[in-house]
Amino acid sequence: MKRIKAAAIQIAPDLSGGAGTVDRVCNAIDRAAAEGVRLAVFPETFIPYYPYFSFVSPPVAAGKEHLRLYENAVEVPGPITRRLADTAARHQMVLVVGVNERDGGSLYNTQLIFDADGSLLLKRRKITPSYHERMIWGQGDGSGFRVAQTAVGRVGALACWEHYNPLARFALMEEREELHCAQFPGSMVGQIFADQIEVTIRHHALEAGCFVINSTGWLTEEQIAAIAPDEKMRRVLSGGCYTAIISPEGVPLCEPIRQGEGMAIAELDPDLITKRKRMLDSVGHYARPDIFTLTIDREARTLVRPKFEGRTLAAGEGDESGKEAGTTYEGNYRFSDCAPHQETAVAV
Repeated sequence: MKRIKAAAIQIAPDLSGGAGTVDRVCNAIDRAAAEGVRLAVFPETFIPYYPYFSFVSPPVAAGKEHLRLYENAVEVPGPITRRLADTAARHQMVLVVGVNERDGGSLYNTQLIFDADGSLLLKRRKITPSYHERMIWGQGDGSGFRVAQTAVGRVGALACWEHYNPLARFALMEEREELHCAQFPGSMVGQIFADQIEVTIRHHALEAGCFVINSTGWLTEEQIAAIAPDEKMRRVLSGGCYTAIISPEGVPLCEPIRQGEGMAIAELDPDLITKRKRMLDSVGHYARPDIFTLTIDREARTLVRPKFEGRTLAAGEGDESGKEAGTTYEGNYRFSDCAPHQETAVAV
């Protein structure tokens, strides 16, 4: 890992459609680049916007907004990912962006990691949508539990309550992540959500011995009123923001952003990783593989697997369709230095 500046970005989406939100993302990247930032992280499913409507509306009343989300969702690859890739390359910046991905007739909570040359290194989907989200998104699989080797270091990512799954976090820890990029929706539930986010990301920094760059979203008062016409429901669309950068010692490296728009920017010293892991390396000298092991199924799941010469092909094997120049993922969730489809046992 190199000594770099990172930014966790908290801005409001454009609820009218995806193009406006992408404009806001690219403008924020421009501003971050002017500050010397080499790694920028945006909130959970920020493009086109997080489905806040599903939290305050019953399913029977949410159909119109759900369909509108389909219309504005992101195809990967597609025009939006190409624009993000071009912006990353122009500024030589690594990007971690949350999108609502449309794949056929389904939507997914997807995290995209772009390298500084614009290549898409990793596309992963949230494995279990939480609570109201299950009416909106499908489930991801284990193929996304990978750390991407980027121009700034080894980058891993999880979305929201995936951080409450200790085995999911351990899967990234075992791959020696140095820069953990966390994403939460923000502007939900109130102060208790912000407090929980702080505890969660500080604990992961300590346990993994890595930096955590966490981004939460923000809604304006006008946006809250548009999402929840019933005033009684508006209070649940406030608070819940904690955009911050945490050191491997669990310490905030800059002032966290708890409301409004802004960028949390900090310089990350890789020596702090060694300092922490000298004392506690959860996947090294502090592990007990003779007692605990974790089995991870990293195979990308598909509904159809063709047979070839008498055997069934693994998911994605022999399929070279859909590849885009500059894209280094393969199948659904692949990037260049990963074994394609495997079940891996790792020591705990």
